Order: sequence, then structure tokens, then C-alpha cells
Amino acid sequence: MCTRVIWPDAAGAVLVGRNMDFHKDLMTNLWSQPRGIDRDDGVTGKLTWTSKFGSVIATAFDLISVDGLNDAGLAGHVLWLAESTYGERDDTRPALSQAIWLQYFLDNFATVADAVDWIAQTDVQVVQMRDPTGGNPPTIHLALDDARGDSAIIEYIDGMPQVYHDASYRVMTNSPTYDRQIQLLDRWDGLGGDQPLPGDTEAEHRFARAAYYSSRLPTPADRTEAVASMFSVIRNVAQPFRIPDPGKPDASQTIWQTVTDLTNRRFVYASTTRPNIVWVDLADLDLDDGAPQRRLDLNSELALEGGIAGNVGDHFEDRGPMTFLSLALLDQLEKS
Repeated sequence: MCTRVIWPDAAGAVLVGRNMDFHKDLMTNLWSQPRGIDRDDGVTGKLTWTSKFGSVIATAFDLISVDGLNDAGLAGHVLWLAESTYGERDDTRPALSQAIWLQYFLDNFATVADAVDWIAQTDVQVVQMRDPTGGNPPTIHLALDDARGDSAIIEYIDGMPQVYHDASYRVMTNSPTYDRQIQLLDRWDGLGGDQPLPGDTEAEHRFARAAYYSSRLPTPADRTEAVASMFSVIRNVAQPFRIPDPGKPDASQTIWQTVTDLTNRRFVYASTTRPNIVWVDLADLDLDDGAPQRRLDLNSELALEGGIAGNVGDHFEDRGPMTFLSLALLDQLEKS
């Protein structure tokens, strides 16, 4: 499931909050990704690049980036969209695997507008991947936001990118597709309609509450209060630990949350099963060309017992580079 919310006027800063809702532990860690890393598309290897920007990312199983911020102030967030259909592979179009999709934008672009222009110019195809942990193949969409307050949601329907690009698109949840979410928004009291603000966990109802409460946040006194204010909104649309409702197997609890300060380049992470909030300022990470990739192990015994808290920039360690999931790696994993 999941929810993402932008607060573009937090006393001079742009903040983004997101909930990661999933039915199992994603073994998430944080990684620093410096400039100068050579990568490929994870599909055929025809699309290659060298990262122009450094970033910090939250991962799933240390194979996929699902949330992150680069040092130019561009952030991205992967959410579930059951309606996603990626189509048969078209060899005439450049491709990106789902695992590297978000990272491509963090590596290459400073603004949402530049990223959207690249999609329009290339007609890039995102390729669905099998889940190496035994789950259903992911059906996902992607939100991008930047320090200017710009926003875009990218969805794939019948193999083609559908891009919703406008700074007013501040809230994003899951189903239905984004064009229909926008249409449904104004039925609620305080958002243009007369129906009472809904309180359950349906995607469109979380959308309404996030839009309502984020539009009413008071001006924060400082950065700490700004982050706390955004946490108050995404906690309101979080989902408790739960058994899925009948007929809704994808309904899932919130397993972690992030608040990202795009202006001041701060990434804040809170697990719902760990005792402490942690954050990192990108200025404290070595993101220079040639620097090693470093990992903050959020699944270590130290982290599980609450020994990691607060500013954790000096806790990232070089344990070798992260390997993004590719179709070739999937084949190797399934044969082993």
C-alpha cells in the first residue's frame, strides 16, 4: 500500500513524508550511493550510465531502492499500484528494471522537470521482475519530488508511461490510478465536498486525510518541529499491524516511515518495530566520485536493541557495494 505527502512551504523548506506499508519485513537498510558509479538497466545492459549525483537510499532486501534523496534535492518514492501493467518487452525502447527504476532518476537528475522530459524523450519502458523472495511480481508506481516543490507521479498502464506532473499533486496513495484519485478527492468536507472526512484505511480515504491535514499544518518554528509536523500527518494515515481484510490480500501494515527535507538534504527514517528514529544529513556523507558505497545496517543486533539513534552519518560502513537486482541475477538466484 503506502502513502506519500509533500509539504512545500515548511518555513522555507520542502518536506516529504511517506509510509511504507507491506505485509512482511523488507529487511530495509540505508545506503550511501556516491557520484561516479557505473550502472546498467538490469534488463539487457544496453542502457548504461555513470551517476552524476550522490544519494542516500532505503532499500528492500539490499536489492532494490524504494525511497531516497540525492544531493541536488531530488527525491523518489516507490509505492504499490495493483493496476500497473508493463506490457511485453519492446526491444525498440530503452528499458529499466523495476529494481533500478528509482535509482536511475536519483543518479541522473536534479529536478522533476528534467526527469519528466527524459521520460517523454525516450519513452522508457519499465520491466516487471519476479520476486526473489517468493511473493507476487511487484506492481508499482513512482513519485518524484524536488527542492523546488515540484511533483510527478509515473505509472505504467498497458506498457506505456502515464506521467502526472504538477506541483499541486502533493498526495499519493495506491489504487485507483492517479487520474481517478484526483477526481475522487473533492468529495470530502474541507476539500470541496460535503461528505465527512473518512477514517478507514482505504487508499482514497488515506489520500483525503493526508491532503486535508497537510494543508492545515502550522508554520514550524524550526527544522525539528517541521519534521515532527510531517510525522504527525503520515502517522494519521499509517496502518496498524493487521490481518488483511477478506478479499484484500494486499492490505498491509505500516512497517516504516520516512520524512525527507529536500531543501536541507536531510533523510529521516523511523521503523515501526525499532525503538529509535534515525536521520542523516547528506553533507555528512562522502558522496564524492570514487568514494565507497556505505551501508547503515538497520537489522543488526545494535539497531534492534535501540543502540542506533539520532544523527547516524558516522555509522555508515563500507561492506562492499550494493548489487541491484537484475534479470540476470534473478536467473542465477533461481538456479542456485
